Amino acid sequence: MQNIPHVPVLYKEVVEAFKDLKEGIVIDCTMGYGGHSSMILEANPNIKLIAIDQDQTAIDFSTKRLEQYGERVSIRKGRFSNVMQEILQEFDPGEIKGILADIGVSSLQLDQKERGFSYESETLDMRMDKEAPLSALHVVNEYAKSELEKILLEYGELRNYKKIADAIVQNRPFVSAKELSEALKPHMPRGKKIHPATLLMQAIRIEVNDELGELKSLLKSIEEAKLPDAKVAIISFHSLEDRIVKREFSKWSKSCICPPEAFRCTCGNNNQLGKIVTKKPITARDEELKENVRSRSAKMRLFQMGEK
Repeated sequence: MQNIPHVPVLYKEVVEAFKDLKEGIVIDCTMGYGGHSSMILEANPNIKLIAIDQDQTAIDFSTKRLEQYGERVSIRKGRFSNVMQEILQEFDPGEIKGILADIGVSSLQLDQKERGFSYESETLDMRMDKEAPLSALHVVNEYAKSELEKILLEYGELRNYKKIADAIVQNRPFVSAKELSEALKPHMPRGKKIHPATLLMQAIRIEVNDELGELKSLLKSIEEAKLPDAKVAIISFHSLEDRIVKREFSKWSKSCICPPEAFRCTCGNNNQLGKIVTKKPITARDEELKENVRSRSAKMRLFQMGEK
C-alpha cells in the first residue's frame, strides 16, 4: 500500500468475495486508484479485468499501477452506467464472472481541496468527471429554491430542508464549499459523529453526479443482461444507496413477480435471477476501522447470479 493515495474499503472482504475464480472477466465499475482491481487480479491470476472510471486523474494513476498485469486489464473511461451497457453487449454473458461497484467518493477526491468535495474546499465543484457540465457552483447558485428543497430532502434527508434552501437563496452567490458550510452551520444538524455540513455536501454531490440514477441504471443493466454465473458486489456509503441495492437484490431473488393482490400467479413463476449471498450487509472489521475511519459507513451486499 506504500505510495498509494487511496486505500479501498473492505479490501479483504472484496478479495474474499471474488476468490477462486478460474477464468472469465471481472468488471470493476468504479476503478478509482486501482486498489480493488489490483487485489482481484493478484488473487485470481487466470481472470481478466475491465475497469471503469470517469475521473481522468484516477485513470492516469491506475493505468501505470495496473500495467504490470498487461493484457489482462482493459480500462474504459466514462460513467459506469453507459460503459457497462457497452461491455455487456460486447461479451458473451457467460464470460462475466464478477461485477464490483464501490459507490463513493475516493479519499483522494475528498482530500484534494481543489475538487470541491470537502466542506473545507476553497472551490465549489464536486464533479467526479471534471469535464462534466454540471457543477456544485451551478446547483448552489442557480437552482430555484424548490429544486434545492427537493435535493436537500431526498438526497440529504435533512428535516429542515426548507430553512436550509431559504438560507442558500438569501446568502448566495457562494464561491467555495467552505463559505457555504460556514454560512449554513447554524441550520445544520448537530450531535452526530459527522461534520454538520456532511449531509448538505452529500445532497449537492449526489445531484451533481446523478449518483442514485447511475446506481439504478447499473443495476438495471445487470438485471437485463441475465448473467448466468456472475457474483455482484455493491459497496455503498449511505442509506439511500443501500436501500436501492437491497430492494433490487430482493427483487432479483423472487421467482414470482405478480402483485400481492393477484388471485393467482400469471408471471410464470420463473423470474428468479439468482440468490442473495448476504442477508445483512458486510461492514468493516475493527482492524480496518482503526486504519481507515472512512470505512465506518461502508456496506457491501453480494448477489450470486444464476443460482436458484
